Amino acid sequence: MRQGLIFDLDGTLWDSTEVIRPVWNGILTAHGRRALDEAAFGALMGMTKAGIAARLFPEFQETDRIAVIDECFEAEQRVLRLVGGRLYPGLRETLEKLHARYGLYIVSNCAPGYLDAFFEAHGLRFCFDDFETHGGTGLSKGGNIRLIVNRNNLVRAWYIGDTRSDAEAAAEAGLPFIHAAYGFGEVPEAALRIGRIEELPALMSAIEGREKACP
Repeated sequence: MRQGLIFDLDGTLWDSTEVIRPVWNGILTAHGRRALDEAAFGALMGMTKAGIAARLFPEFQETDRIAVIDECFEAEQRVLRLVGGRLYPGLRETLEKLHARYGLYIVSNCAPGYLDAFFEAHGLRFCFDDFETHGGTGLSKGGNIRLIVNRNNLVRAWYIGDTRSDAEAAAEAGLPFIHAAYGFGEVPEAALRIGRIEELPALMSAIEGREKACP
């Protein structure tokens, strides 16, 4: 039975904010905007390009505000390819352990180049069987989750993410949600949660154990 674990990126696999916030702030201040503090920048994580652009430049025409965000995206990717972001502790070892039992996938609202920077900087492409981004398809996160499930013939899958919008995307796709409570968001009603990425293998074993005990 083909089973899969589908991951969000920001706040779930890594935190790139310390690296890219100064890059964004340099561009935003050049366009007459106030620099974003840690909380304001963290609130943008997981949003689509259009959503970020509308929040930061509501008075601009859509093409103008998208152009500024594209400038930010291109600059951040150049930096991330060189220095990477902060991987959550134990990530590599956890992914290697999980990949022995499950297909591993990524679905993120980021631009394709951002995900490429994650792979290039940290050498983790080999851990993942497939991935999809909003920037690549234009679909909602829920739509991209369904795309991954169907494309890889997954009989069962879980979505792991850190925000309420991740939980909503998992529900849209009909998948159980696992809250990465160490990330950027709070989802107190989540039935499944991990406080560290290293807890995920034990949680999956517990889920399988409960199911075997209750046929």
